Amino acid sequence: MASVHDVAAYILKKRGSMTAMKLQKLVYYSQAWGLVWDEEPLFDESIEAWANGPVVRDLYELYRGQFRVTENTRGEDSTLSQEQRETVKAVLDFYGKLSSQQLSDMTHREDPWRLARRGLEPGERGNREITHESMAEYYSSL
Repeated sequence: MASVHDVAAYILKKRGSMTAMKLQKLVYYSQAWGLVWDEEPLFDESIEAWANGPVVRDLYELYRGQFRVTENTRGEDSTLSQEQRETVKAVLDFYGKLSSQQLSDMTHREDPWRLARRGLEPGERGNREITHESMAEYYSSL
């Protein structure tokens, strides 16, 4: 199975430099739509419902303190199957033109992030997991 770093490496290879926040959201949407279209996760790492939207902690740690990122040296995009590449490419075609703030705002309106944040104040720190079940259920209904 691919890792979140493999997915990030593929995204950066296809779209080039972007903000760390945008990369987080594109990884999130890749995982969500992979669960719907391919009926399996793209990567094993969990996604947490942070105040600014979905975040994969390991990816965050790699880019901590960086605004823009250009490559993921921990990942190897060649580990993604053709089906996984097609899923990520479809996500990039739809979501890739949006800004990091637009993507963050979208996630804040959607059930997976909102349900995981239930009981937390806006802006309050939190690290509850956004479950695969929650993502698959919500995005398959769109």
